[in-house]
Amino acid sequence: MTWRKFSGEILELPILEEVEKTIERETELGNKLKVCIGTDSQVKGNVTDFATVIVFLREQRGGFMYIHQERTSQKMGIKERMLNEVQKSIDIAYQLCDLLDLYDVDLEVHADINTNPMFKSNQALHEAMGYILSMGFVFKAKPEAFASSYCANKMVQ
Repeated sequence: MTWRKFSGEILELPILEEVEKTIERETELGNKLKVCIGTDSQVKGNVTDFATVIVFLREQRGGFMYIHQERTSQKMGIKERMLNEVQKSIDIAYQLCDLLDLYDVDLEVHADINTNPMFKSNQALHEAMGYILSMGFVFKAKPEAFASSYCANKMVQ
């Protein structure tokens, strides 16, 4: 699985090692971190682009992110696609949670799902929220889910 920085620079280490190195570096610099993970997707013709992001927020000092993108030609309805996004975020959160606990870094999983029933994505809200919370993660949906709604969204537009 290839991860990169926003600049396009490919991360050389496996993501777990890269995140640990990042936490150690930021801690040495005196930064308190929070990690937010989110995924967004965009259908373009017969292809669906997915982007998963790991956003590092530095308290009072901005943030940065690591990005993984993939494509599929598999046909999906809106609910299936929303739950697929959530699955991708949970997979990464699960890989990182022990490491983040070790360094006492807070973690949130963000879902690009609207809390307003007027929007199609709302069909997946209860399942996504239940899935994320049952895994023991903090859940955020729109409008608070900036990792998926803004950061990952920027990568698939």
